Amino acid sequence: MNPRSCSVGRETCVVYLMTEDKSIFIKNIYYMLSYAFQVLRQSNYDEVASEEFDHVQDLFAAILSKGVAQQLKQGLYREYIAKNETLSVMRGKLDIPGSIRNRIRQTRKLACEFDELSENNLFNQILKTTLHYLVKDDGVDSERKAALKKILVFFDGIDLLEPSGILWNRLHYRRSNKSYELLLNVCYFVLAGMLQTTDKGEYKMTAFSDEHMARLYEKFILEYYCQRHPYLTEVRSAQVKWNLAGDTGDSMIRFLPVMQTDVFLRLKEKVLIIDAKYYGRTLQHQFDKYTLHSGNLYQIFTYVKNQDKDNTGNVAGLLLYAKTDEAVTPDCVFNLGGNWIGAKTLDLNTDFKVIAAQLDGIAETFLGTAPSAGPDR
Repeated sequence: MNPRSCSVGRETCVVYLMTEDKSIFIKNIYYMLSYAFQVLRQSNYDEVASEEFDHVQDLFAAILSKGVAQQLKQGLYREYIAKNETLSVMRGKLDIPGSIRNRIRQTRKLACEFDELSENNLFNQILKTTLHYLVKDDGVDSERKAALKKILVFFDGIDLLEPSGILWNRLHYRRSNKSYELLLNVCYFVLAGMLQTTDKGEYKMTAFSDEHMARLYEKFILEYYCQRHPYLTEVRSAQVKWNLAGDTGDSMIRFLPVMQTDVFLRLKEKVLIIDAKYYGRTLQHQFDKYTLHSGNLYQIFTYVKNQDKDNTGNVAGLLLYAKTDEAVTPDCVFNLGGNWIGAKTLDLNTDFKVIAAQLDGIAETFLGTAPSAGPDR
């Protein structure tokens, strides 16, 4: 990277006053989702893209309203469910203990175990549960609620779930249910990220949690560079290998932590490692001095130096924080041991074109690329 192209020179850190509110533009959450899940760019979501939303749950309701309606046209996903019933004729496998009990009761029927193709599975149960709570939420527009109620009619034979008991790790996507991926990720944001239990044991919607927003933030940045900067040699979430000297056996390496990057960009011989950070506080404050979180800086420095094992200086690292309501936020770049390492903030509470320009500028500054030629938002 050419030091003259940096916003901050060698060993100089610039901070600036934040003048905007902490909240993220609701429409920007839609744009972030559209990069993370490209299905949102299909024509049936055009109306959602053009609308304005006052609450994020109303945005999620709009996405689910369109998406689930489209899924109903294609047919709800069905999978085999294990069932155990007492029947007059044999079906599936005989349940011997159950049949003996029937015999003792003088019931002339067989206890059978069999698999049945059913819509009443975890995928559709999560959809129904999410729609159920969105219909009850005050942050969802009344017309949208009416649309969701019409959709719920088609889920009459599908069970409601207790949100806190949903086993999200049981969801596995394959060709037959790939269309559910966006829908169930939105459900996850609602049920796991926004739905909270009250003191009375009831549920209510709260603000979108930082934990779940952080995951979306990481995925958005990765997919933005993947889609808008296709000329890059490599765009992925890569693991950095430890630069170990000598012959170190696997038994020793297993004690070292995995160095998993959020975003790994490569253009020919140049590499930029981005660590996306979505925190309530971006800087440490002690004795009237603001500094970067030492753990974050050590982490990105370790990634960079182990990736640049030949000390070429072609590997750079960046801590990319989501901008908060703090009075002081980082915007700095240093040359540490021959590698450029910096910290910048991405303002999610501004027009998406500004966000895109910031991300394009990062690629241009660190990799020497031209701004992307992707579609404007």
